[in-house]
Amino acid sequence: MSASRSETTNAPGPDEPIPGKPGPGDDPGDGHGGPDGPGSDLLAALLDGMDAALCAFDAGGVITHWNREAERILGWSAEEAVGRHGFAGWAARSADADAIRTRLMSAMDTPGRQVDEFALLRKDGGRVLIRTQSSGMRGAGGKPAGVYSAFSEVHDQIDLERSIALSEALFEDAAWGVVLVDVDLRPTVVNGHAARSFGAERTDGPGRASVLGRPLGDLLAQGFEELEAALHHVLSEGAPSALAELWVTVRTPGGERRRCWRSGFLRLASPLAEEPVPLGVGWMFQDITEAKLAAQDADRLRFRSGQLHRAGRAAAECEDPAEAATLYLDFALAGFADHALVDLVAGAPGPDAPVRLIRTLATPAGGEAGPSTAVETGGIPVRYAATHPALKAMDRTGSVRASAPAGDGPGAAPVAAPAWASARQWPPDAVHALCTVLRCRGRSLGVVTFLRGASRPPFERPDAVYAEDVTIRVAACLDLAALLTGDGTGRD
Repeated sequence: MSASRSETTNAPGPDEPIPGKPGPGDDPGDGHGGPDGPGSDLLAALLDGMDAALCAFDAGGVITHWNREAERILGWSAEEAVGRHGFAGWAARSADADAIRTRLMSAMDTPGRQVDEFALLRKDGGRVLIRTQSSGMRGAGGKPAGVYSAFSEVHDQIDLERSIALSEALFEDAAWGVVLVDVDLRPTVVNGHAARSFGAERTDGPGRASVLGRPLGDLLAQGFEELEAALHHVLSEGAPSALAELWVTVRTPGGERRRCWRSGFLRLASPLAEEPVPLGVGWMFQDITEAKLAAQDADRLRFRSGQLHRAGRAAAECEDPAEAATLYLDFALAGFADHALVDLVAGAPGPDAPVRLIRTLATPAGGEAGPSTAVETGGIPVRYAATHPALKAMDRTGSVRASAPAGDGPGAAPVAAPAWASARQWPPDAVHALCTVLRCRGRSLGVVTFLRGASRPPFERPDAVYAEDVTIRVAACLDLAALLTGDGTGRD
C-alpha cells in the first residue's frame, strides 16, 4: 500500500446531525489533548505515515480515529466516520453489524492481538473483505479504554503472505541454487542447494554461514570474473533478457570442480524509497554440467562421424592408396589436432630387433596450415629415444598420450616448451601428443602421432578411440600402397 495522510480525532461532524453521533459541541475525547493539544500534531503525523488503514473505538464503541488509508479502502472520509457508533447503518450490513461490533470490542478483554475477517460496505455500495488486527487499550488504573484496529483488504494480505511463503520456499526447498548478493558482490543469503554447489559440507545454518560475506574469488577458482561482470551489469542496467550459462571452477574441500551453471538474475530494489535504490542481485542457477557435457560429446561424435564419412567418400576416388591415406589424416585433423605425423617401420626387422621408424608423412611445421605431404628422408630413421611415446605405442600395440610439463603454480596448464617438443622430433609448438599404432593384417606398420598446441586441451580417452578409428583406415591404405609397390615393410 502507498503511504497515506491521516485525519486526527475530534473532527467536526457534518452540518446535519447523524443519529448516534455526537453533535458539534460535544467532544468524543481521544485522549490526546484535544484538536489543538500538543499530542494532536504528533498523532496526525504518525497516522500520515501508516500504510495500513486504522480506526479506533472508545470503550463505548464510538469511532475516535479514522486515517486516510481507511478512507481509500472504504470510501468514507474521517468527517463521515469519526463519532459514529460502530459500523451499523453505514459501513456494515445490519445483519452483520452487531456481530462485527461484538467481535471488535472483545479485544479490550483479550490479551495480545486479535485477528478477524469481516465483510464491510464501501461508500459506493460495494462489499470488501478485510482482515483486521485489533488490540485493546488501557486507561488510567488499567481499565479498558477502547480498541484500535489496523485493517487491510484480504487479497492484499494474501499477496503479502504468498510472497513471504515463496521466499521461504525458495530458500528452503528449491531444487536450484538461490543466492542474494549485496552491492559489494558478496553473498548475503543462500539456500541449501546453493550451499552444496559452493562446496559447503553442511547445508544447515552453520554450513551456509561459511559461504556468506565472502568474496566470490574465495569461492570460485575460475569464472568469478565473468560472474562479477554479470552482477555489475544487473546492478547498473537491470536483469538480462535471457538466461546465461557460466562455466566456473568451484573450490571445495575435495578439490576443484568444473561446473556449468545456467543462471538468471534479478535486480533487487527497495520498495520504500522514492527512487529505486539497488539492494543487490537475486541470482538463481541450475547445475547443467552433465547435460552440457553430454551435448558436447554428442556434437563432437556427430562431427567426427561426418568427417570419417566424407573422408571415406573422397578416398574412394583416389587411384593412389597413399593419397587416400593423406586424405584420412587431413579430414581427421579438423577440430581434433594441429599436426599429424606418420612414421613407418623401416624394413622387416626380426622379432627381437629394435624398431626403427622412418618419417613418411607430415603436416607443415611452424604453425602453418596445410595438407599432409610426403617427407623425403632418404630412408634415414628418426632419432627417437628409447622412451619416446611412438616407440612405447609400438611396444604396447596401443595408444599412448603425452603432455609437456605444466607451468608454474598449482593446477597450471602445460605450456609450449620448444625444447621438450624438439627432443621428441616434433614441431616446437606441440604441447599434447597422441600416438596410435598402424595395424593391418596382423602387423604393426608404424605409428601415427597427433599433436596439439597450448590452446587445446590434452587428449582424453574418447580422443584415443577416434584416433584409432582413423588410424585403421590410414593403415589399410598404406598397406595397399606397399603391396602395389612391392614394399612389404611391417612388424608382426
